[in-house]
Amino acid sequence: MTFVVTDNCIRCKYTDCVEVCPVDCFYEGPNFLVIHPDECIDCALCEPECPAGAIFSEDEVPSGMEDYIQLNAELAEVWHNLAEKKDPLPDAAEWDGKTDKLQFLEK
Repeated sequence: MTFVVTDNCIRCKYTDCVEVCPVDCFYEGPNFLVIHPDECIDCALCEPECPAGAIFSEDEVPSGMEDYIQLNAELAEVWHNLAEKKDPLPDAAEWDGKTDKLQFLEK
């Protein structure tokens, strides 16, 4: 099983989760993070660290966000690995908590 980054990370991109990951399984795009499902060891350290509440265990992904499971897997194959904490996007606080942000995902 793996953890999955979902909708609320889009246009926020807090990286507190990256800092605690023991296996560096996070990958970074322009305005979103994903978890590589083959690298995640299901340690659950990242979930409580996400200020946006955007990380869920694969079997607990909220209804309507199941597509993020596949999206994480696909994007982790093409984005670069991120192993250190970075500043969130400049307008992260404005986007945190907004819903239906998939249309704003930059690949």
